[in-house]
Amino acid sequence: MTARQAWVATLFFMVMTVLATVAPAQTRHVAITLVPETARPAAGSTVTLAFDSRPEPEWHGYWRNPGDAGIETQLDWKLPDGVSAGDLRYPVPERLIVGGLMNYVYEAPFAQLVDLKIPAGLPAGTRLPVSVKADYLVCTKEICVPESQTLSTELVVGDGAVDPATRARFDQWRQKLPRPLGSTATWQAADGQFRLAVPFPADASIRDAYFYPLAGGAIDYAAPQSVTRDGDQLVVATKAASTPATGALEGVLATGDGQGFAISANPGTVAAPAPAAATGALMPALLAFAGALLGGLLLNIMPCVFPILSLKALGLARSGETESAARREALAYTAGVVLVCLALGGVLLALRAGGASVGWAFQLQDPRVIGVLLLLVMGIALNLAGLFELPTPRFASRSGAGGAFATGALAAFVATPCTGPFMGAALGAALVLPPLAAMLVFAGLGLGIALPFLAIGFVPALRRRLPKPGPWMARLRRILSVPMFLTALALAWVLGRQAGVDGMTIGLGATLLAAFGLWWSGRRQAAGRERVWWPAVPAIALAMAGVLLVRAAPPAAAVASATDEPFTEERLAALRAEGRPVFAYFTADWCVTCKVNEKTAIETDAARQAFADGNVAVLVGDWTDGDPALGRFIEAHNRAGVPLYLWYPKGADRPQVLPQLLTSGMLAALPGGTKS
Repeated sequence: MTARQAWVATLFFMVMTVLATVAPAQTRHVAITLVPETARPAAGSTVTLAFDSRPEPEWHGYWRNPGDAGIETQLDWKLPDGVSAGDLRYPVPERLIVGGLMNYVYEAPFAQLVDLKIPAGLPAGTRLPVSVKADYLVCTKEICVPESQTLSTELVVGDGAVDPATRARFDQWRQKLPRPLGSTATWQAADGQFRLAVPFPADASIRDAYFYPLAGGAIDYAAPQSVTRDGDQLVVATKAASTPATGALEGVLATGDGQGFAISANPGTVAAPAPAAATGALMPALLAFAGALLGGLLLNIMPCVFPILSLKALGLARSGETESAARREALAYTAGVVLVCLALGGVLLALRAGGASVGWAFQLQDPRVIGVLLLLVMGIALNLAGLFELPTPRFASRSGAGGAFATGALAAFVATPCTGPFMGAALGAALVLPPLAAMLVFAGLGLGIALPFLAIGFVPALRRRLPKPGPWMARLRRILSVPMFLTALALAWVLGRQAGVDGMTIGLGATLLAAFGLWWSGRRQAAGRERVWWPAVPAIALAMAGVLLVRAAPPAAAVASATDEPFTEERLAALRAEGRPVFAYFTADWCVTCKVNEKTAIETDAARQAFADGNVAVLVGDWTDGDPALGRFIEAHNRAGVPLYLWYPKGADRPQVLPQLLTSGMLAALPGGTKS
């Protein structure tokens, strides 16, 4: 924190303290309701209460650590004898900068949760009145108001039943709480920079990562943060606080969409990303440029690019363009390709600079983009197959600089689903090079894609070697439609993987509708009618609207073997009723310890063979998306998160909780053990 920020923050706290004592708020800008998960908790159980908070528009409340300015919520409980309240648990916050000060806030409705412990031995029907006085601060970007509310509810000792609608509300609130990561992070402050290394598998997706420290003294709140991957860890780098912290640090690593992980970090050594000097980066940049150029050149033989290039080249030869016109078309085509590659590369680098973990063809992670691309590729395939003719915009065989530019842009866009040799290493290098060098690599990719047509436009001898125009060109068009149809089939498969059967059905239905409209327009073209496009325009518009409704399907439960099953409490009960021994393990894509155990112990031949010989059922609980049902089951076994490994011997009353670090031999020995 700078001296100016420290002075402003100090003045802020002084003013708020005075206001809290002499000017109690008359209007509450945050409506808070105290909601029990069950109004009839069982004796000896724990019941969760939610502070259901709804700020007015343009107002916000504060996280536990409010940042450069703000006040943490204070609670004063009045509880029956024997009832105790735990710590207030906060959802993952948002960021808001006001006057150069960073605030950790909630601008949308949010809920803080707290657990009440009900003493054992209370008879059913015992009334437990609960009251709490909440003091908190609410602000807009211009003013702040301290507010106070006294909230109350009454619990009655009962059977602990939870209404399904209330359970669903609490499940939604719990999903906004940071989940325990299960692995210890490392932090270091050196030379004015704070670095945090968080264990996180390299193949686990994450975007919009941001570190919120739980207490002051670690970082300059308002300083920007950069997040990079280094193998199986994320490295967060930012400006250190003026007075460095000491000892263990706690905080939340936000991952976007209101999700995050609670992390604990010990002091240690965190290697800084090596700054690439201009001269030091020159040779890697040139090598990456060469790789991208060669990779882009090879993309021209891929089924999604080759038909477009072939028809454009043959169209240039057929049109009999002059030397200058051929060069103009070649340059326009190249400009279209290179500009699209640069645009995609620029967006990619901007997203990564903002903390997102994305790679080349990042836009294809959205099923709606896949759906639009499916319609586009299918339209090209139907055009090549002769179902209709497309006079504008100029495409493929049409001449002119405008048509060449549009064709080049189209070729670059439809090339993004394809990959080839040399591309992976080149684009991977671009992500660690300085921005200007990285953009050079993306330009090299575009230049490689455009190189064949560029050569045809500038070398007359190559144009003369192209076959003479004739009826065979119509047949070639039909033949070239086949790889485009295959590309559309591949895109439909990708859409099914991303959005499930329902999403793929919507995409195929939209494609069929667009194809029908284009066929109808093609029939009108053949008959020489006017306004031939009126059937195609509404069909394509409806098809586009349809694919834009497609959403990604929820991730399927992770199972490591064909014999494994997703975990549910109902399936566990059924297997135990059958008398089968059960090994249940709970994992997540972001849990490094989980992945190590799976590769070195669970998925080994020795463990699998022992389970098969012992007729052991294996259940897998995937907690990657924070499934609240799994979360409750994990908490019931006195664990805050994954990994959790449970062994249910045949006929046992309760499971054996296994260590968090497994070995293959440990698992192989389980079927031969005794009841616990």
